[in-house]
Amino acid sequence: MFHLHEKLKYFLYPAAVDMRKSFYTLSGIVTSIMKRDVQSGEVFIFVNKRLTTMKILHLEHGGLVIYHKKLDSGVFKLPTFGDKHTSVAISWHDLMMIVKNVQAKKRVLKPRQKEAFFQHY
Repeated sequence: MFHLHEKLKYFLYPAAVDMRKSFYTLSGIVTSIMKRDVQSGEVFIFVNKRLTTMKILHLEHGGLVIYHKKLDSGVFKLPTFGDKHTSVAISWHDLMMIVKNVQAKKRVLKPRQKEAFFQHY
């Protein structure tokens, strides 16, 4: 079940995260870089460099849970913040805006090159 709600505290990690990371490595980021306690019941949000994938780490009854969202198209629009932050406190409303307010990503099309196979015919 989905146990996130507006009464929880949310913290966004402001740097890009490799989305291959899972429970232990994300927990390590929370404790060593964000200087927060994973077992506090707070919610920790991580986004990849391309802003197309999000992981949310949260301690629920029975253990840690990761919610994972990967966009088919578009990118997450994050709030603006300074460069020196190790974590950014956001509200439930802010998280919902990030998840729902996905911006279309501009695609740059490269010209197609003909393959050598087709040049012979």
